[in-house]
Amino acid sequence: MPSSTPRSMRRRTMSDINMVPFIDVMLVLLIIFMVTAPLMTPSVIDIPTVGKASAAPAQVITVEIDKKLNITVKSRSASHAPGTDVKQAATMDNVAAMTLQLQGGNETTPVVISADKQIAYENVVKLMDSLQRAGVQRVGLSVQLSN
Repeated sequence: MPSSTPRSMRRRTMSDINMVPFIDVMLVLLIIFMVTAPLMTPSVIDIPTVGKASAAPAQVITVEIDKKLNITVKSRSASHAPGTDVKQAATMDNVAAMTLQLQGGNETTPVVISADKQIAYENVVKLMDSLQRAGVQRVGLSVQLSN
């Protein structure tokens, strides 16, 4: 039985999605980002300089490694007179214990490693690792500035 409405009058379901408005919106957003990106200022990091550094710490522990891999632990305190630094010979096995003993429970006392430039880098890394495993928090490397 034919329906009472002619065929041309029937509505057909639309199965396609119109992509033109979506593309228009994406192009506008792309242009906005391209224009605003160069105007954004990058974050500025305020790096401390030598002139801004506070006073030298009251106590510094220096671990020296010479060409023959001899280790010497020096403790310099502001209360000591110049030339009265405490010097002790150490080995790779006991240097961490000696350093902790010289820190005297003060974990913020800095430890500086001064190594001869001709020794293998591996020895310095082993020393740093043993100090950090023992609980020394502030370990640094001593360098000489070139002219």
